[in-house]
Amino acid sequence: MSETIISLKNLTKSFKKDMHQDLLVLEDVNFELKEGEIVALLGKSGSGKSTLLRIIAGLIKPTSGEVSYRNKHVTGPVQGVGMVFQSFALLPWLTVLQNVELGLEAQGVGREERRTRAIEAIDIIGLDGFESAYPKELSGGMRQRVGFARALVINPDLLLMDEPFSALDVLTAENLKTDLLDLWETNKTQTKGILMVTHSIEEAAFMADRIIIFGSDPGYIRAELTVNLPHPRNDQAPKFREVVDRIYTLMTTGAKEHARRALRERQIGIGYRLPDVDPSVISGLIETMAAPEFEQRIDLPELADELMMTIDDLFPLMETLEILGFAKVSEGDISLNSIGREFADADIDEKKQIFATQLQAKVPLARHIRKTLDEKRGNRSSEERFLSKLEDYLSEKEAERVLRTVIDWSRYAELFAYDFNTGMLSLENPD
Repeated sequence: MSETIISLKNLTKSFKKDMHQDLLVLEDVNFELKEGEIVALLGKSGSGKSTLLRIIAGLIKPTSGEVSYRNKHVTGPVQGVGMVFQSFALLPWLTVLQNVELGLEAQGVGREERRTRAIEAIDIIGLDGFESAYPKELSGGMRQRVGFARALVINPDLLLMDEPFSALDVLTAENLKTDLLDLWETNKTQTKGILMVTHSIEEAAFMADRIIIFGSDPGYIRAELTVNLPHPRNDQAPKFREVVDRIYTLMTTGAKEHARRALRERQIGIGYRLPDVDPSVISGLIETMAAPEFEQRIDLPELADELMMTIDDLFPLMETLEILGFAKVSEGDISLNSIGREFADADIDEKKQIFATQLQAKVPLARHIRKTLDEKRGNRSSEERFLSKLEDYLSEKEAERVLRTVIDWSRYAELFAYDFNTGMLSLENPD
């Protein structure tokens, strides 16, 4: 049996939202990571994955629950854990060698030893010859390699990676993933386990031995999937595509997910956190889904490939289509309903009318704003009135985002007008 590196039991994390309310970010998270594993935490942005990574590293304390590293309770930064961040986070006034040495210097390692170890790490990660270069001289991929060297130089027992490839172009990211897997497979480092955060389904399937699928609001473990495919993996192979399809299914099904959908349908109110989606993108997606090459039920991996979208792009769109009553998501598929198909076949003016009808019927905030404007003398009102209403449910920043989303949807539908300079909503251009 492989030894357990990290163990999480009943982990919960809340942040103080305001004087009277806490924001629950993680709820009842339980899992273990064992030696010899690459584990991916997969989920939408905002599901608490990065927070969880920092709790494991000992950088943030959980609100409740327990984190253990090698059977010892974690109470602060963990010796033996290295981290690679999404941003390169290099000090621009230091050379590559000096940036890599930084962690060793903080540990009190002597100058000669830290230089020797830094040069070795730079060589392992494929940057030998660039020791004296400054970050501004390097490409994005090379800068991220420095980030990996800086994490590996401390000989971490556990390597944590927070979306380390998301800031890179596709080819650079693929190259760096392959090189990292080669280091792992050939045991060129002393790392015994890797835990990575990602919002890319294909990335998780390409790299991980086990995938922990996160739900959101608050973050929780929705499902877990073991990937029994040998490395290197071919992302076009049928078995690989089966894994990807299985992940999409797990992300859109399950008792808890069905319960959340039913609850959303029943309880969506004025303060609901609407997805931030451009109405023109909504329209374009519906038209794409109605194209002859797609069947009645569309496979989500196929749709994601067609649109070249990650789950951070695709899932908010799917939620929006469900909220507005244009489509239904089930078991890794999405299908347009009769209203969605009517919208797809309509001309521009008819599209706006259908959108306006669905918006008023399905989104209480839009209905509330239109009713207020209909009843108010002059059919005008300041956005501050509606922001104040939203702040009964949401933070100030989130209230502004939700109101902006409803304004954008309503302007597209010609439900009401908005003057950016004065912040006034009106029926000057009613439908």
